[in-house]
Amino acid sequence: MMNRKFLFTALASCSLFACSAQTPENIKEVVKSPASDAVNQYTLSDYYRDNQTLEVRVNEIFNNMRDEQRVGQMIVPAVGRLGKPDAEVEELIKKNWIGGVLLLNGSKESFKNYIARFDSLSKSNGGLPLIYSADAEPSLINRKIEGTPTIVKTSQIQDSASAAQVARQINQELKDIGILYNYAPVVDLSLQNQAIGNRSFGSDPEKVTALANAFIQATQEEGIVATAKHFPGHGLVKGDSHHKLVFIDGEMKEAPLYQDLIEQGVLSIMVGHIAVENNPAYNTNGQPATLSRKIVTELLKEQMGFEGIITTDAMNMGAVASIPNAGLEAVKAGNDMILMPLDEKKLVYGILEEMNNNEAFREQVYDSVKKIIRMKLTAGVME
Repeated sequence: MMNRKFLFTALASCSLFACSAQTPENIKEVVKSPASDAVNQYTLSDYYRDNQTLEVRVNEIFNNMRDEQRVGQMIVPAVGRLGKPDAEVEELIKKNWIGGVLLLNGSKESFKNYIARFDSLSKSNGGLPLIYSADAEPSLINRKIEGTPTIVKTSQIQDSASAAQVARQINQELKDIGILYNYAPVVDLSLQNQAIGNRSFGSDPEKVTALANAFIQATQEEGIVATAKHFPGHGLVKGDSHHKLVFIDGEMKEAPLYQDLIEQGVLSIMVGHIAVENNPAYNTNGQPATLSRKIVTELLKEQMGFEGIITTDAMNMGAVASIPNAGLEAVKAGNDMILMPLDEKKLVYGILEEMNNNEAFREQVYDSVKKIIRMKLTAGVME
């Protein structure tokens, strides 16, 4: 499937404040009752297609939301070990300040319980249905999700057929839980980097691309969003971005691997907290790529033509956590979803304030929110 540009048609005049009169009940009714001329069910293959009924549905939902609720769609906290306290996430759901939840570390049963509780809470507060995500890489799933059958490490996968088979094994586990967004596969080269290790398909670019594509296609064919990571490349750098900022020195040798994945229809790309130096076109000036408009918008969106969901890596990692207003800067850079921000309330209000002062930024946020709604519709999270 070739990546195709889709346009969101404005079906109703909705200024910055005009939609504020809409209530949570309006959203609930719109989500429950599809437009009469719309198809009730889509698949992920519809995401990049020109589909007028899907665009109508996206706009119908979008136009019945307040800006505060729209901004919330971009925010994804985590629960489980090392995640947010349950009570804090529940409060965010009540306020409609999040669009999804990362189920970070726990058992299958605990994750099922989270989903049942959070879905009930979201529905009762008139929010859009949440999309649940996981770091279900072959090398991580058994550690991240207790109770899953043994899955081979990514580095042990040697051909496309095996990559697809492993993806289908993982899909089965995720679907059983209710997770429809997988932060996998890793596209980073090399098995040497301390943060990547056996999470990589290897150091041969052609092999990595082929196996990643096979994993992505098998994932998305079964209705789960796949995520290529960590753009623009974490494998050939020294150090671990979980603990400190790491640097690509000069040429971004791993970034070209993503072009074929984009053309083959990957729906999500995760940007890593990786700085770029000694590269005149794409220097990030000592900041991680997640906060760089040159990397996220100019390179990934404009030059490489990616129109899917761009998510940050976890914003509590050592490479980015100490940077003031990092979540807002990540949105300004062009990211659609902000994963594990340190302060969700501060981020929501920071985005809203910037929207009030910057028309171009407001339209960028609107585009991100419409993409997220489109993803949820095509993933079957809502009708």
